[in-house]
Amino acid sequence: MKGFLQWFKASAKMKRWMLLILVGIILACYGIAQVLVYDVLDATINAIGKIVITFVIGFTCIILGLVFLNKRTLEVLVESTDERMANRKNVNVKSLIFNKTIYDEGPNIVVIGGGSGLNTVLSGIKNYTKNITAIVTVSDYGKEMSESRRELKTLPIEDIKESMVALNVHDGEMEKLFNHNFTWGKLKGLSFADIYFLAMQEINKDFSDAIVKSNEILNIVGKVLPVTMDEMHISAELDNGYVVNEKSRIPEIVTEKFTKINRVYITPSNCKAAPGVLEAIRNADSIIIGPGSLYTNVIPNLLVNGVARTIKESKAIKIYISNIMTEQGQTDDYSVADHINAIIEHCGEGLIDYCIYDTGEVIPEYIKKYNQEGADLVEQNIEDIKAKGIKFIHKNISMISGGRIRHDAGLVASSVIELICNDLKYQDKQNDPQYMLLNSKLQSDKRINKIKSRQAKNVQKKDTSKTGKRVRGKQSKFRTKYEERIKSIKESDKKMRESEKKPRNVKKDKTKEEKMDETYKRMAEFRKSGYKKNG
Repeated sequence: MKGFLQWFKASAKMKRWMLLILVGIILACYGIAQVLVYDVLDATINAIGKIVITFVIGFTCIILGLVFLNKRTLEVLVESTDERMANRKNVNVKSLIFNKTIYDEGPNIVVIGGGSGLNTVLSGIKNYTKNITAIVTVSDYGKEMSESRRELKTLPIEDIKESMVALNVHDGEMEKLFNHNFTWGKLKGLSFADIYFLAMQEINKDFSDAIVKSNEILNIVGKVLPVTMDEMHISAELDNGYVVNEKSRIPEIVTEKFTKINRVYITPSNCKAAPGVLEAIRNADSIIIGPGSLYTNVIPNLLVNGVARTIKESKAIKIYISNIMTEQGQTDDYSVADHINAIIEHCGEGLIDYCIYDTGEVIPEYIKKYNQEGADLVEQNIEDIKAKGIKFIHKNISMISGGRIRHDAGLVASSVIELICNDLKYQDKQNDPQYMLLNSKLQSDKRINKIKSRQAKNVQKKDTSKTGKRVRGKQSKFRTKYEERIKSIKESDKKMRESEKKPRNVKKDKTKEEKMDETYKRMAEFRKSGYKKNG
């Protein structure tokens, strides 16, 4: 009885539809009763019209009441069983249906990479399917070992930790927990994440099993797998023959030697893929490579024994997401074609079916910040691709976050899902439940993005009207590149003149700026000369 009364609570939102059905039944019955007792010989058009209208209204109320009652019942059912709906006040039935059907039975997507680029893709894809496998590297790439790792003697888990945070339902709280360092007692200087994974390793007797079990314990959407359990080190061979064995020093040495990276390789060269990695690739509907540091996150994962070969043999849709910005000392002056050719040179053809790259329409003021750090927009040249058959998708997938240029997780994810939907459509699976629900979710997200974009433009217009100044919008890179460089030079000259007027106690900063300017000039001269060796 108590459970029955729960349906009549105000929060259940059931009574309105029950009332509508009741009203419909009364009107329909009244219409039928009038037909039964009415004398057909004395019937008039007005009288018959009233009876018909009464019955139609009643029947319509019954149908609408039943439809909305069932809809609300579904909402209540899913809302009470789906943990992700715990903090939502307004529930959308389409989202609920999606969460319980396509989300559980959605496409199998494997994402290979590392760093913030990988985590961006994961945080977007998890809104479309829970069948995600993130393949990351267990390696510190020569970075200095933290005090916590040195004390506990744990494996480098930075990429694994960040990927789990990106795939967690409550990522904000989990990030705080994993990044927490103790500041007192015997635990001082130790990281919670290192303690947790060490405990899981001791319980499961194997680090790989500890990661797999953590996917379940930490409420991960999908799973995170290390690409290999072997102790893998990355080395870079430069054009001048110099070999760098530490990732953290690659940009520094490339800049100092005025050269570029010829190739990267891993040691030992026969690193075996971790359990579950090759199987996940074989079962994938889509394989996403990148974005991320080309030579230290993307290519090393593909060099692990069996990974590249299994990707080539897979029938999945293979997508490469290109970086938006170059990296100083790694991909200086690289274009989209250069990124893809580097992958082909290291791993061969057949790894990429589609390449998604940004339009390059980024506000120049933000590009200038990267220029001062030795980075620039990735050139949109796709003419010199060594492998034929790669299809290119040119989309606006960038955003500004914290003053930095980043991939937009939602736009990247929707681009990937759109490719999957198009592939299902090509296979004449338009009536397939997976296609219908994925496409419905995709169209809904596109409408939401349009609304957000419209709101952002309105805010920009308001800011312009308040200040009386024109807010500079997005422009093509090719129209603004040289103009912004001239402005940057003018600003540098202005700073130089201002620094000359400052007292002597700022002499240290001035010397540092002069050294930076001199370094950039030498790099520019070197690049113009076509990377000719000096001496």
